[in-house]
Amino acid sequence: MNFDAYARTAVDLVNARLDDLGGLKALFTGEELAWMGDEVTEKDLAGLRRAQRRLREVFEYGTSGRDADVVTELNSLLEAYPVQPRISGHDAGDWHMHVTGRGASVGAEYLAGAVWGLSVWLCEYGSARFGICADERCGNVYLDTSSNNCRRFCSERCATRSHVAAHRARKRAATTLTPA
Repeated sequence: MNFDAYARTAVDLVNARLDDLGGLKALFTGEELAWMGDEVTEKDLAGLRRAQRRLREVFEYGTSGRDADVVTELNSLLEAYPVQPRISGHDAGDWHMHVTGRGASVGAEYLAGAVWGLSVWLCEYGSARFGICADERCGNVYLDTSSNNCRRFCSERCATRSHVAAHRARKRAATTLTPA
């Protein structure tokens, strides 16, 4: 199982716009998640919104060094969305693991994987690797995969935008301080 990919689904959920069913369907991109977009319901949307808020709290706790709160919340989410692994596939060359039993809702299956992946990530790398974008206009969460745990932004776009804004602010400040 690719636990990093499951952990990234938690990030994707927290950063998703879940205004309506269309926004939720946009979350299910890629070959392995496409079937979820076809089966998702309004009930899944409501459950995923609630989980989205709770997962954001996990990132907020992690970025502020509140490890005990991260563990408490993840344990609570693991209880609410238990992993029930099963082997699935269509032929002998396509066997793979799913994280929930047959009959689970799309939301329950997605959340079981996301919470499991984030929990494994915590145990492997620690909550210091949970991040919230430093660009004030963004607020997206990310998992810090840098070699020295120095990532501050969710993307290159946010990093560039923030650095350009800081440069312009310094330039404006220097211009106002320079006598005419």
